[in-house]
Amino acid sequence: MSGLLIYGAYGYTGQLVVDEALAQGLRPRLAGRDPHKLEAEAKRSGLEAQAFDLADSAALRQALTGQRLVLHCAGPFTHTWRPMADACLELGVHYLDITGEIEVFEALAARDAEARAAGVMLLPGVGFDVVPTDCLAAHLKARLPGATGLKLAFMGGGGFSRGTRRTMLEGLGSGGLVRRDGRIETVPAAWKTRQVDFGAGGVRTVATIPWGDVATAFYSTGIPDIETYAALPRAQIRFLRLSRYLGWLLQSGPVQARLRRRMDAGRAGPDAAIRARTTSYIWGEVRDAAGRCVESRMRCANGYAFTARSAVAAARRVLAGEVQPGFRTPSLAFGAGFATSLGASIEDRQG
Repeated sequence: MSGLLIYGAYGYTGQLVVDEALAQGLRPRLAGRDPHKLEAEAKRSGLEAQAFDLADSAALRQALTGQRLVLHCAGPFTHTWRPMADACLELGVHYLDITGEIEVFEALAARDAEARAAGVMLLPGVGFDVVPTDCLAAHLKARLPGATGLKLAFMGGGGFSRGTRRTMLEGLGSGGLVRRDGRIETVPAAWKTRQVDFGAGGVRTVATIPWGDVATAFYSTGIPDIETYAALPRAQIRFLRLSRYLGWLLQSGPVQARLRRRMDAGRAGPDAAIRARTTSYIWGEVRDAAGRCVESRMRCANGYAFTARSAVAAARRVLAGEVQPGFRTPSLAFGAGFATSLGASIEDRQG
């Protein structure tokens, strides 16, 4: 037994993580809520599995007993992080997940002292959100140690998984988030736009979105002012701005249910060919109080391919004893070079 439990193993990203774990010689135990889907995944992968709902605390604790860490892949994580983290803290099991949800990062950060006392590492965001951006933020901070402002932007490709679409749907109409003077504040959806030169990815229009680094980059760098952006089509930016006035409607039960049915009817996520031919581009800029500015660009694999690689790499490091109890971000746990160790490349520029 590897000492690793993957929960949510039959989801789109969960399956990619399982395949990567097998490719790297690990034999994780699989888990998830749906017994039929889990049984199919166990047969596909040849791994042992146990089905249980996270609401079943006895089954959850029984499944974690004897494990060294859990890699939690079942979102939306705003609904699933708490019972898993509670059980991990109680049983001394390290907690990793692939969330990108600011609320989850902040909630886990608030349990830092509890995790330290339990000897447990709480390490959320070991996927595309937020490993590359977190490592780029730490890299930029090292280039300009006195930085007080950070801007990050990314451009992906290949489309979204069903799970990502569900998470995006739940946030529709809720506005955006930025960090000012160390505090997270709500701003209108697509609050700001700008042009960003992604290098080989071209110059693109980006708009502010509530990306996970609004939470994590503050802990990684101490920078008090943080904005995060994504490259979006102009039609999508217009829709986000329209959502400022229709939030009440977009958050209503009937509309959410209808949109969820439409999203779930789509493909599970980008297939292997799409993942292989798409690249992710990330840009970051820091400024200090004197007006000095530096920027860097990063390239890495398709977001879902990178997530599988980085999540398993993080799990392997923890299994090897690379553990710091308490709440950690990827760069705090494994250093600013974690992303480049997984094939990402960085180009430094003056602002």
